[in-house]
Amino acid sequence: MERGKLVNIVLSRHSSQPVYQQIHNHFSRLIKSGKLTPGQKLPSIRTLSQRIRVNKLTIIQAYSYLEADGLIYARQGAGYFVNRVVASDLTLRSRNISYTESHFAPAQKVIISEGGSSFFEQYIASLQAQHTTGIIDFSSGFPRSHGVDNLQKIAKRALAKPLDNLFRYDFPEGQLILRQQICQMLLQQGLEVLPEELIITSGSEQGISLTINYYLQRGDWAIVETPTYHGALSILENIGAKVIGIPMTGAGMNLELLEQYLKSHRPKLIYTISTLHNPTGITTSLTHRQELLRLAQQYECPILEDNAYEGLNFDKGTAPIKALDNNNLVTYISTFSKTLMPGLRVGYMVVTGKHYRELVKQKALHDMHVSTVSQAIVSEYLASGQFRRHLNRLQTHNLQSRNAMLQALESYFPEAVTWTIPKGGLFLWAHLPDSFPIQAICKEALAQNILVANGAAFFPGVGYPAMRLNFSHNIEQIEIGIKTLGNLLKKYSSLVAQASLVAQAGKPVQ
Repeated sequence: MERGKLVNIVLSRHSSQPVYQQIHNHFSRLIKSGKLTPGQKLPSIRTLSQRIRVNKLTIIQAYSYLEADGLIYARQGAGYFVNRVVASDLTLRSRNISYTESHFAPAQKVIISEGGSSFFEQYIASLQAQHTTGIIDFSSGFPRSHGVDNLQKIAKRALAKPLDNLFRYDFPEGQLILRQQICQMLLQQGLEVLPEELIITSGSEQGISLTINYYLQRGDWAIVETPTYHGALSILENIGAKVIGIPMTGAGMNLELLEQYLKSHRPKLIYTISTLHNPTGITTSLTHRQELLRLAQQYECPILEDNAYEGLNFDKGTAPIKALDNNNLVTYISTFSKTLMPGLRVGYMVVTGKHYRELVKQKALHDMHVSTVSQAIVSEYLASGQFRRHLNRLQTHNLQSRNAMLQALESYFPEAVTWTIPKGGLFLWAHLPDSFPIQAICKEALAQNILVANGAAFFPGVGYPAMRLNFSHNIEQIEIGIKTLGNLLKKYSSLVAQASLVAQAGKPVQ
């Protein structure tokens, strides 16, 4: 588009809509329609201010909102440019690849607890990989480091304030100002809660542990999705709970099988990840959430909703199941570990009704309270107004990385392998044929400096061969890593085919 037409903005000075919003909407339409192309430079703040006769601050405000929406980015000393990946565009096509249609359709087999989760081993392996040069780690649940310099400035600001509140012990439910800020943040996700219904936790992992230990005793039945987060499986195993794994479909937990086992086993808890499921990346629809809650209400079974990746949606997400809950049946947990900084260890849980006080007591017995310093840093970051912009940058980077991994999978993986297409988060889930020796593949991949998460860890018993792949890497690492994995999978595909032919040749003629 010609530069002159970029500034041909018709402003209504008498409109109820602010001028900066009109400017924002003008450029937003041009970008989303493709009239402004990726990498194209926008008019400078001074130029645009002079051409349309508005204050420079108005232009800065409009550009800031475009940047927060993931539509443009600023290059220091050079100006503003259209992003190469628009975060709101979920129907991208390249090399005739659909980025919205998943062919994930595993066998619908219920798994009854057999124990043996390898969460600890995988966690330690990922930590070791971080300190080993040359390893591409697709296995971890850690986000890419982003915006750390900015966070350092905010941390200094938080610690420059009077230290009295940071020095003393604090209430186990967490600092009031942080809980108030989280309430405002959750309201934007469709979940309206009070500060008195929030507990600040040491990451979401502590929220999972507190809830499981509150609702379950040794020998009680619990329902999980299969596959599911292996950290939760380890906690369930540790307390001696018996686990029923209900298989995932492309739309979420199989609700027909869920009802069958709610009726036959009367479990004491349902553990579900409704948004950007770990490990599959699937997000359930509003209808699925409503039906799951209806079944839980019918069979009087509490729900633990673990939405640790909620802030990493590429698009506006569906309100959590907790937002539909009028009977205090759902405990909702999330964290800043995936969106801000894992090392801060700040998460939170929403607990309503009679359960709140007891869970606060349990929190105090765990660790008294979350570090006051960590809480102060997160609070200062939220108060700065930069969190939304930070999230949009993360989402844009992750979308670009996800698309790069999808293209690499299409190029290098054998046709027999299928995968999910997440609309956010950090992971996708690759489903291998039953004949593929997943453990041998993972071992050989590591010998070639590629660390992947063996899907076996995400099942409460024997599942199907699969890999969880973290796509939040740079594009070069994705290309190298997926090409290496693809060559391995093709080798094993050929070996399996040869073994099958030999077996067929050895059969007697009927």
